[in-house]
Amino acid sequence: MINAVGNPQTILLLGGTSEIGLAICAEYLKKGPARIVLAALPNDPLRADAVAQMEAAGASAVEVVDFDALDTDSHPKVIDAAWSAGDVDVAIVAFALDGDPEELWQNQAKAVRVAGVNYTASVSVGVLLGEKMKAQGFGRIIVMSSVAGERVRRSNFVYGSTKAGLDGFYLGLGEALRPHGPRVTVIRPGMVRTRFSAHVKEAPMTVDKEDIATLAVSSAQKGKDLVWAPNQFRFVMMILRHIPRPIFRRLPI
Repeated sequence: MINAVGNPQTILLLGGTSEIGLAICAEYLKKGPARIVLAALPNDPLRADAVAQMEAAGASAVEVVDFDALDTDSHPKVIDAAWSAGDVDVAIVAFALDGDPEELWQNQAKAVRVAGVNYTASVSVGVLLGEKMKAQGFGRIIVMSSVAGERVRRSNFVYGSTKAGLDGFYLGLGEALRPHGPRVTVIRPGMVRTRFSAHVKEAPMTVDKEDIATLAVSSAQKGKDLVWAPNQFRFVMMILRHIPRPIFRRLPI
């Protein structure tokens, strides 16, 4: 249960070694101790580091649950395990795959894998999170989307299309849950300085993961449905959304 001053007592991170997800957890822990549940791949070599990071940040307890995004049949057990010690106040959906964009649209197996993780798995856990939080009557779901999904570009359209789907699903989930108490906050960042983007040339308005964490926590506490990171992207995308396709395809993006 979220305490009297608005701080969560239990936080679930789906994508338990995500740099952005861990930064969001650490931002919450600045406000007070909490139980952290890290849902991560069983063979992820970064699991121990993630636990140590959360312990150093002030977690009252850190638990690790095996989570394979592609094994959707196992997801109910993962979510049940996260709730086994009581209600979950905040759930963070922060797992994704990317790849070489030119290879992805020409490699069926890799394209399906990216779509399976980024969209299908996200829908799978979203339905389960919604069910649990609807039953408890409160809770916050923070979802890492991307500006790449707001208007999908030729340069990375497989990844962008998965984020477009994820974005639409969670905005709809937020509307469905609203009458029952829980809230969903979708975060649309541009490029963030993490391992995930280390292979890509840094773009304008690139931000640090700590910037995303601060924004995510404050936005969730205010009950916001959708935020851009940085906020200036909101106006950039407002323009890009309305550029005619023949002109849009000529832009160097």
